[in-house]
Amino acid sequence: GGSAAALLSTSPSVASCEKKKVEAPPVGDPFPLQPPKNKEVVGPKGIPSRAEQIRRLKSSSKQGDDDQYDVLVIGGGATGAGIAFDAATRSNLPSGLKVACIERGDFASETSSRSTKLIWAGIKYLASASAALLSWDLLTSPVTTVKDFYSEFSMVFNCHQERKYMLDKQQHLTNWVPIVCPFTEWNIWPPPFGHPIFSFFPVLAPAVFKFYDALSQFTCPPSYIMTKKEARTKFPQLSDQDIKYCAVFYEGQHNDARTNIAIALSAAEKGAHIANYVEMTEGIFDEDSGKVIGVKAQDRISGETFEIYAKNIIFAGGPFTDKLRSKEDKEGGTVPPAVQGASGSHIVLPGYFAPKDMGLLDYNTSDGRFLFFLPWQGSVIVGTTDKKCDAETLPYPPEEEIQWMMKEVEKYLSNDLKVRRSDVLSAWRGWRPLAADPHAPPGGQVSRDHVISKNPSSGVTFIAGGKWTTWREMAEDVLDKVLGDKAGTCNTLDIKLHGGEGYHKSLSTQLIQKYGVSEEVANHLVKTYGGRVWEVVEKCKPTGKQWPRYGVQLVEGYPYIEAEIRFACQEYACTIEDVLSRRTRLAFLNSEAAQEALPRVADIMAEELGWNKAAKKEQIKCAQKYLAAYGGRIPYEDGVALRFLAHEDAMDMFREIDRDGSGFIDPQELKEIATRLGNPLDDKQLKELFRTIDTDKNGKISADEFVAWINAEQSKNDVKRYLHATATVIFEEIDTDQSGFLDKAELKAVTVRLGEDFTDKEIKKIFREMDTDKDGKISLQEFIAWMDKENDKTGFRKLLASNMQDNNMQGAWLDEKTPKGVTIKRKYTNSGSFLG
Repeated sequence: GGSAAALLSTSPSVASCEKKKVEAPPVGDPFPLQPPKNKEVVGPKGIPSRAEQIRRLKSSSKQGDDDQYDVLVIGGGATGAGIAFDAATRSNLPSGLKVACIERGDFASETSSRSTKLIWAGIKYLASASAALLSWDLLTSPVTTVKDFYSEFSMVFNCHQERKYMLDKQQHLTNWVPIVCPFTEWNIWPPPFGHPIFSFFPVLAPAVFKFYDALSQFTCPPSYIMTKKEARTKFPQLSDQDIKYCAVFYEGQHNDARTNIAIALSAAEKGAHIANYVEMTEGIFDEDSGKVIGVKAQDRISGETFEIYAKNIIFAGGPFTDKLRSKEDKEGGTVPPAVQGASGSHIVLPGYFAPKDMGLLDYNTSDGRFLFFLPWQGSVIVGTTDKKCDAETLPYPPEEEIQWMMKEVEKYLSNDLKVRRSDVLSAWRGWRPLAADPHAPPGGQVSRDHVISKNPSSGVTFIAGGKWTTWREMAEDVLDKVLGDKAGTCNTLDIKLHGGEGYHKSLSTQLIQKYGVSEEVANHLVKTYGGRVWEVVEKCKPTGKQWPRYGVQLVEGYPYIEAEIRFACQEYACTIEDVLSRRTRLAFLNSEAAQEALPRVADIMAEELGWNKAAKKEQIKCAQKYLAAYGGRIPYEDGVALRFLAHEDAMDMFREIDRDGSGFIDPQELKEIATRLGNPLDDKQLKELFRTIDTDKNGKISADEFVAWINAEQSKNDVKRYLHATATVIFEEIDTDQSGFLDKAELKAVTVRLGEDFTDKEIKKIFREMDTDKDGKISLQEFIAWMDKENDKTGFRKLLASNMQDNNMQGAWLDEKTPKGVTIKRKYTNSGSFLG
């Protein structure tokens, strides 16, 4: 009736949007496990189709040198695709290199699509290197300190050269963006980077940025000083209360996923056999030497398995490289760790929070990390630099990171601009690999940049570390090391990437004149496809409007058009998520807009790829689950652990329910939100709930009344009872022998049934945590107490909670995953609605 449980179908911090039910972030494999068996689609002009690439990959053999690949790359991110591109374009060899590259997901599906979108030359590393050089270490360990400084400085210098290459040679993919450093005081304490000299950074900044320009031989737009008055004009969103002045410098910017796809397609165009959704399942070992001579692979689209043989194998798995390395051990043993993940979280805000052509850098945040505030694709990205933690496949960042970024960025914004939680259109997290060489001799120098290491036992080489900016340099370095005197000449510095030929600055104007597309769409298409844009617009259909005449938009407010989906299928897009996350960037820009576009994307891809109804349904389900892993306007919780609302969270919910913006909630709006949350109320329940919240009995619910109700002790108790009932249902489903207790075998079995086979070690750890009375079995009370805890290092609670929320009926969530012949009898609850 009047309880919180009558309204909420998830934890109290979870709300819903009109076309999107917000659920806990999913866990597990994001890629479809049931092969959709897409039909063959021709590739872009001059490039083989994906199906043809698979046929070519199958043709390798161990019979002779001519049948084997010279280089096989595992990983299709920026580095892996870059290696394939470099190898396919080498010259001064008796014959060209035979090159293959496979990627288990889509190109750029992991780290390479989740960056801050900068091609930056490393101002942070220049500062940290200087701080280290000017420390006491210079007196106690002068040789080591100078060597470390030289190594770091060399890395920054190389970053400048690679940035110059990208901004000069790949103008169809990149642009310069000015970045403001606002200074509110002349002396900063505590100082950035922990060094006293940086307390004077506001005074030194103009000279520092000029030196930064010099590292690029002044080929970048020059840094400059912006007065307080100029800042008010050029960056009106800035708070001008305490600003002394602003220093402005330039970095490169790009659409990272598109750049990665352009690299992969360039490799294909130059003859490399490259395919996405092909996974290495295990190594093939030579019987005599024990070295890896090939891999067993599975095409995750057709389901076929085949073998690929190569003389040289390179792992380029980014933060997941160690998982690949475990497959090069013939005995299947553990490998010494070499790569640690460092996450960078990002949120996307509406474009009005910043000028369309100017960003901001906070170099001195509360925890010492850099924070970027950048215009991108019509929106504003707020992003952090590295925070060490284990890498994950799905992109959702912790709520505390989102709240931290909102708090940090507000200190520079005008008091008129408040960053609300509901302003967060999307949120994601990516992991950069931090690497060390596990095969280096004791006392060997530790690399401050990327690491290249060859396993002497298996013969496999891996490369990890580095930055987006240095993808080309990394590819060149690893091939030179692997191929030795047979490396030939690297030519990538002289080659434009896919789309570069035919690109010029008047291209968007020609597009508008010939096809009658809108200016916004034309600019987007040109900066995405470059000279290949004509292949896209040829697929445009008339809008039926006087203007624009062509280019049916996918979703209102964004320049993506339906023709891009059809062209994406030619560019090896295999799933709906490929299109929503990387071929367009909708999921990264606005997770709700991506959900809105999903049905139309599914319809078009089903036409292009020949999906039947079952395949289309499976694709939609997989895409929905992946899209649910992006953050949005409403914060996620894990779905079982209880978290009560902060005031701003409650206000976000109030504004979401108050659809007409009147400042009050009426009975109809309350009824609508209950229906949208999947728990419709009858008239009697609605009246009782409304009377409970409307404490002054004036027939409308104010914001104060709503916040008081949602945080009332009775509401908290109702929600807690609901969550405990949820935990009870989960307990029953795991307890397959109906003993009233859980054992290790049942815990193990449920992970398998949910598609995540936890190790015995992980199961033992979970069991020990639950079994608080140490009697060798887990009671219902122990299970509920464990589910209430916030700590979830293994991800087991999230696994249970997310799958529970995928199915809105108690007693139904595991039915389809339960082995045949096993009947579930429920002792504690009845099947049916969560709320009975």
